[in-house]
Amino acid sequence: MVKNNLSIKNWSIDDRPREKLLSKGINSLSNAELIAILIGSGNKNITAVDLSKAILSKVKNNLNELGKLSISDLKSFNGIGDAKAIAIIAALELGRRRKFVEAESKIKITNSKDIFNIFQAILSDLPYEEFWVLCLNRQNKVIEKHKISQGGVSGTVIDVKIILKLAVNELASSIILCHNHPSGNMTPSSNDKRITDKLIKASEYFDIKILDHIIVADDKYFSFADKNLI
Repeated sequence: MVKNNLSIKNWSIDDRPREKLLSKGINSLSNAELIAILIGSGNKNITAVDLSKAILSKVKNNLNELGKLSISDLKSFNGIGDAKAIAIIAALELGRRRKFVEAESKIKITNSKDIFNIFQAILSDLPYEEFWVLCLNRQNKVIEKHKISQGGVSGTVIDVKIILKLAVNELASSIILCHNHPSGNMTPSSNDKRITDKLIKASEYFDIKILDHIIVADDKYFSFADKNLI
C-alpha cells in the first residue's frame, strides 16, 4: 500500500513517528522520522516522513550538510515554509550547542582529537571559514578560545599580531590554531602552511609554543602536529 496518499493518522501505530517514539524509544526513529516530528506534516502529495526523506536525500543523508542549509534552501521543498524551516534549523542548532557544551566539559588537551572535539561543534557545518585560537596554560588546560576572523567559502584573513596579542593577554604558555574547510577537503593549503610557519616563528619571541593547527572538515580533521608539520 502506498503511504503517500494517506494521512499519518491512518498509518499503523509502528509507522507513526510520535507513537513509535513513545512505544519504542527515541533510538528507534530514523533521521527522516525525527525531522518529520519537527515539521509535523508534508504536502498534499507526500507525508511528512517522505518529505523529510527528500530533504535528507538532497544532502546525501549527511546531517552536517543539512546543518549548512539556509531557510531559503529548506523552503525550496514543497511543503516547507518559514515555520517548518525555522523548526529544523533551531533543532540542529540545539544539537550543535549540546556538542559544544559536552566538548567544553573536558578542558585539558592531551591529543588532536581533544581539539577536534571542541571545534567540531563550532565549525563543522559552517558554509564559510572561521579561524580560532585556543589558549592553554602550562598544564595544557584551556584558558580561553577566541574567534580571530570570519571569511568566505575559500579563505579568511589572519593577523598574526592579533593572535599573539590575545595569547599574551591571556598569559598563555601555548596556543592551538584551528579553522575549517567548508568544502570538506581537509588538506592544508599553501596559505595554511605559510600562516602556521609564520606564527611559529613569531611566537618564539614571546616564549609561546604553537602546539597544533587543526583543520576541521565536516566530521573529520587534519592535524599539523600529527603529520609532523609542527
